[in-house]
Amino acid sequence: MTCVPYSVDEWGVGEVWVDGNRLVWHELPRPQPAKVPTGTRARTRHTPTQGGADVPPPLRSTVSARRGPRRNGSAPVAERLVHRIRAYFAGRRESFGDVRLELDGWTPFQIAVLDALREVPYGEIVSYGELARLAGYPRAQRAAGTFCARNRFGLVVPCHRVVGADGLGSYGSLGLDYKRGLLALEGVAV
Repeated sequence: MTCVPYSVDEWGVGEVWVDGNRLVWHELPRPQPAKVPTGTRARTRHTPTQGGADVPPPLRSTVSARRGPRRNGSAPVAERLVHRIRAYFAGRRESFGDVRLELDGWTPFQIAVLDALREVPYGEIVSYGELARLAGYPRAQRAAGTFCARNRFGLVVPCHRVVGADGLGSYGSLGLDYKRGLLALEGVAV
């Protein structure tokens, strides 16, 4: 398994975890906490997001990974994906539908929602209810929302394109300003 950290100007630092040619985890870029000088007892303050709200530091995965260039066949795959992610954040219309995902142990419902969500085009949005219908589970809008809340594939499975029936919905620890920013990159005004 390979972990490739990356940074995106004005967004922060993220990570891509790849095993062979399959994406295992994608941590979206987020602001990093300010560094505390060694030997001080000062508390670390979080860098504010674009919307001004504090964001906690990213959680570290418990998956072990080899960091560094070309230690196995995963590194080139991860580096190509990082290049595409940076292009997305630079405003290029990027699709991630071809990225292979590690889905061992997933339920038929989860795979159906994942497949339906990956079909939502760049620059378009659907409601949680519409996503559930597209996945073939028309009464499972809450379960579709739970799926989005647990999404470990960031842009590749674009949960930022799913909104509530009466508003933007949520976007976990990254917050609504982050979700608005992603949608704005795609030309969606919300």
